[in-house]
Parts: sequence; C-alpha cells; structure tokens
Amino acid sequence: MLKVQQSEVPLAASRQNRPSIVLILGSGPDALDAASWQRNSFDKIVAINNSWQVRADWDYLIHPEDFPVDRLPPTFDVANQTIISANNYVPIQNDFGGFVYAGGTMAYTAGYWALGALKPDVLAFFGCDMNYGSGQTHFYGKGTADPLRDDITLQSLEAKSARLMYMAAAKGCLTVNLSEQDETRLLFPRQSVGHLSDWTKATVAGQLADLSQFSNQTNANEALAREAELGYMAASGRYWEELDRFDPEQLRKLDALWLDAARR
Repeated sequence: MLKVQQSEVPLAASRQNRPSIVLILGSGPDALDAASWQRNSFDKIVAINNSWQVRADWDYLIHPEDFPVDRLPPTFDVANQTIISANNYVPIQNDFGGFVYAGGTMAYTAGYWALGALKPDVLAFFGCDMNYGSGQTHFYGKGTADPLRDDITLQSLEAKSARLMYMAAAKGCLTVNLSEQDETRLLFPRQSVGHLSDWTKATVAGQLADLSQFSNQTNANEALAREAELGYMAASGRYWEELDRFDPEQLRKLDALWLDAARR
C-alpha cells in the first residue's frame, strides 16, 4: 500500500493555504476512533449510514434508499446538518459515469457525491476498509456487509477504489485512507490523521503529482473509452432493475484495466 510521503510544511498552515478536507466516515470496527479527532482537521464530515452515531458534529448523512427510517438520527441540527438521499446523489453519480462503473456500495457513492457536491482538495476515508472477517464487522457489532453481496458492480472493490482515486485526481482531489487496519480494500494512499492539520495546498499538489507519476494513464484512458463504448448507464440509479443489459465479463475486464491503471 502506498504511504504518503511527508512534505516540509509549516506547523500551522494558514487558512488561505490550507486545503479543504472532507472526512468520509464509514461504520468499520475502528470507526469509533474518529470520535476523539479534532474537528478543525476537516472542513466537512460525511457520515455513511449508521456512522452518524460516532460523532454528533457531522455535516452530511448519506444513506441508500432502503436504509431503515428508525436508524436515522431522531433529531439533528437542520440548520447545519443535511440528510443526503438518492435524489441528491444519483444525478452526481451519473456525472461520474453511473453506479455500474463506480460500484454500488455506499463508501464509493459517498465519495463521488462529496467529490461532485463539495469539490474538496482531499477526500479522507475512515472506517471504509470493507475488509470483513468472522467477528465484529462494524463498530456497533456484527452487521450486514453490504459490499459483499452478490452484485455485478462489486466484483472487485479494489478496482472500484482505483477508479474513484483516478476520477478524483482528475478533479484535483487527493483520496487518502486514514485507517491503521492491516488490511483494506481501498487502494488509496495511507495517511495519518495527525498530519492533516499541517497540510497546505502545495502538499496536496505534490501528492497528486506523485500519484500521476506512478499511474498508468494508458490503461485509465482505455478503461474510460471502454466505459463510453459499453454505455452501461442506469439513469435512475437502480441498475439492478436492468441487469440484463450488463455483461459481468465486460465489467471484469474493466476492473482489470482500472487495477492496472493504479498499479505501482
């Protein structure tokens, strides 16, 4: 896994030079560690599904259409906190090629929504490793591992992370994984949360330059061209209602291209 190299930056980056950083908070077993993190490390916090329980100061709560109503927060600050539903994220997801190519699980949906709606300099993921063992799968115990369901869009979680990393970089946004877990399905560079407050926009630019030097642009271009040729778009977001249109083998080949594009 690529480790982000530290640049020499001032200990207290000025607000003007500081990058905008969005935390994407999932429900992995380590998610509770984020409860004690300094809020000033992040401009916005996007909580996925149940992870709103980890911190009361989330800005956005994003959830799928089938998320149980009784698991939403009973009260929240409507002036400063927003619930993001399919009506909000489906159009943005479609701007990035749609769910069939992006992967139909909320970690990636949240990433693409934040990339399009918030336009940050950094997307920092935590509790989103999607590495499920036989014991505790979520911070609240053992839950349903949504990314492991039988779904043609989730044949390779690693490939879908590679695609998101590339699409974000094309928008000038760096994706990082703040997890300290030994195993992860995310191919994003690892980063320590303690370093984020010292980052400047130049730090981010340098990391993006490093990523571009190691990426395989030919494979990425081929993957994007193949996506356009296949035309696997489900504008409603409900791709499962149109499965006869999508060839799993073609999607496996796309995954291979994205993995090769991210290989270092």
